[in-house]
Amino acid sequence: MDLALAIAKSGMEAQHQNLEIISHNLANASTTSFKKSRAEFQDLPYNMIRQPGAPTTTETNGPNGIMMGSGTKLVGNSKIYSDGSAIITNRPLDVAIQGRGFLQVQIPNGGGYAYTRAGNLQINETGQLTLPNGYVVQPPITLPTQFTNLTISKDGIVSASTPGNNMPQQIGQLQLADFVNADALQPMGENLYLETTSSGTVTLGNPDNEGYGVLSQNQLEGSNVNVVEEMVNLIEAQRAFEVTSKAVSAVDSMMDDLNRTT
Repeated sequence: MDLALAIAKSGMEAQHQNLEIISHNLANASTTSFKKSRAEFQDLPYNMIRQPGAPTTTETNGPNGIMMGSGTKLVGNSKIYSDGSAIITNRPLDVAIQGRGFLQVQIPNGGGYAYTRAGNLQINETGQLTLPNGYVVQPPITLPTQFTNLTISKDGIVSASTPGNNMPQQIGQLQLADFVNADALQPMGENLYLETTSSGTVTLGNPDNEGYGVLSQNQLEGSNVNVVEEMVNLIEAQRAFEVTSKAVSAVDSMMDDLNRTT
């Protein structure tokens, strides 16, 4: 394949992947605690035609070499973990994490643990706090039957009143999980992330401790997607794709001209 065509093809593929990432961000603009991704590109290896400083005569050296690039490629789509805007729900089982940290949940059937920023908690048939998909929050917290006045403090203490006792009693303690490199967590869908080798080992701590975020009851963390910003990115990616496709057409036309002259 002609090198110019291969370069243009790599650019079109890269911008198409960029469009996929931007589209995914836009599709999740209303997803609770969703974290947007950013496409990261690198240029491909160069073909060394002439080394910089190579001799041009017996007495002179060329100050510049000739190095022809071979295009671009997608090397990553990093998650951006900036806080999303607060959404007031006035629902006692909703908690938003402000700052660092994830809720830890148990994956059923020995699947290990997963981590989430989405605090739209539910109660299962045994009274345990779970996510909407039924995964139990860790460490497990079981609410008493017919509880009232449920409160979740900023440091994760869960308290409630029981029939015949209006004084709130501590029921459990929510903890937050953190990682040395949260950017390397593996998204698995359902607002969940998995630990990876690059993320480092999970560490657990109580909210509002040093290095951990705080919890805010009666609200949720919204998506951190800025729709206007993503629309600008979408237009830029679309324009880059269109311009690169014109390069393909130009090379094809030039090749036709060359074939007619040979």
